[in-house]
Amino acid sequence: MVLSIRVCCIFKSDTIRSNYIDICAPEVLSLFTDNFDYQHLRRHFVKGLLLDDIMGYKIFTHEVHSSYAAKVDNFRSYDTISKDIIQRWTYPLVPDVQSFGNSVTKLERQGMYRASEAALSRTAEIGPFTVLGTGTTIGNNSKISNSVIGAGCNIGSNVLIEGSCIWNNVTIEDGCKLRYAIVCDGVIMKSGAVLEPGVVLSFKVIIGEKFVVPAYSKVSLFQQPTVQDSDEELEYADSSSAVAEISSAIITAGMPDGDLSSKAAESQWAPSEVGAGGAGYIWSVCEGGREEEWRHSVAPIPADKVTEITKAVEDDLELSFQDGGILPPSGELVASNVDSEDDNHEDPRDDSVYFEKEVEATFQRAVQENINEDNVILEVNSLRLSYNMTAADCAGAIFYSMMKSALEIPISSNSELHKNVVKVVTTWQKLLKYYLPSLDEEIEVILKFEEICLESAKEFSPLFSQILHFLYTKDIIQEEAILSWASEKEGADEADKVFVKQSEALIQWLENASEEESEEEE
Repeated sequence: MVLSIRVCCIFKSDTIRSNYIDICAPEVLSLFTDNFDYQHLRRHFVKGLLLDDIMGYKIFTHEVHSSYAAKVDNFRSYDTISKDIIQRWTYPLVPDVQSFGNSVTKLERQGMYRASEAALSRTAEIGPFTVLGTGTTIGNNSKISNSVIGAGCNIGSNVLIEGSCIWNNVTIEDGCKLRYAIVCDGVIMKSGAVLEPGVVLSFKVIIGEKFVVPAYSKVSLFQQPTVQDSDEELEYADSSSAVAEISSAIITAGMPDGDLSSKAAESQWAPSEVGAGGAGYIWSVCEGGREEEWRHSVAPIPADKVTEITKAVEDDLELSFQDGGILPPSGELVASNVDSEDDNHEDPRDDSVYFEKEVEATFQRAVQENINEDNVILEVNSLRLSYNMTAADCAGAIFYSMMKSALEIPISSNSELHKNVVKVVTTWQKLLKYYLPSLDEEIEVILKFEEICLESAKEFSPLFSQILHFLYTKDIIQEEAILSWASEKEGADEADKVFVKQSEALIQWLENASEEESEEEE
């Protein structure tokens, strides 16, 4: 069964990024009958499928080169997509092409869009990447940059607006300051009011004169619900603050203006929350969510948070190296020789040692009891899940087990050892081939074979090139894998080129054959 999830990606300049749109096959629904507690679908469910290819599920990516697609699930993604539209990444879906009604929006210098009926004072300064809606007026000495101003807005004098999104019919009186905020329809900001970065004002909110709304605050005419929806808490834990405000916005937007006005008149607003003469409630951040507010806000990530994140990543990498989080190449044959007073102490950093022992025992039992290869694959897959290993780890462990099995049969010469290898590999080639889905895993097997010859089973050293050629003839190792392995060794030390030199005749033969095929195609 194939599970097809298509994750669309878009290209911007020379980079590629996900637009967080997932198209799922019907099989996805059946998976939720057994596992229904995914807190975050993409982070947990999709990631789990990427790591689990045992059931044959696949995830495909569709690259969008000439179109644009994106998903809004929090305020930061809303701001990002808005900027993409203004900067014309979504052409022809841009303000000057997609005009509505009788208004015409024109693109002017520095990426500024202005509707034909927008009125600006001569002393007003409009910066780059700004949109001015129809019927909007801007007073003297006001400065606006990297912002969207909707239709019918009244912006007073000496107003500073930066990186904000102002919706329709908003009144901002003289001397107000807004930085990286979202202001919904019908909001009134009285003289001298200030919105610090990350603030969101819902519909019809009134901010009192000279009142400063703290950073990341969310203000609504509705009081914050006391009970949080459990499904929302589970599925949208990462963006609970954004979902709560969006829910409020939907409710408020659907109410007639008269109902909102009567609600504002009936309520007794606390001056400590919205200032004298203001109207609205500041919604508190849920427990443990304050540190997450900046992640989903339209405000730039604070410098101290950037430093904190960078330091955390560096610390994690350093810890991974110290604690062995970054493992050595797959399939360590022998645990490292670590001096310790306790002889029974195993290196906790290397789960591959335990994994390889388990795979070896499974393979030996399969040989002795003549177990079907499909059943062996099921057992190895269960071990792979238990130890969180990759296909390359499985291939390396199985190849080691096969080589060890060939070595256990009594021999008197290298030719007999070669015959043993041929017999074992021929018998179990389906098992090994199952874990070689790509060239990367095949190269890992070659590297594993090198390791075996150098460390645990030097008896195979004189036969390296012969066995490698045999693996090629059985279609276990492809020509491209052998040539890539040899190419990777070109800059290595002479000690690491021992088996490359031994295989020079095979490599030269493969290169010549490849060149002849290319000439024939031409």
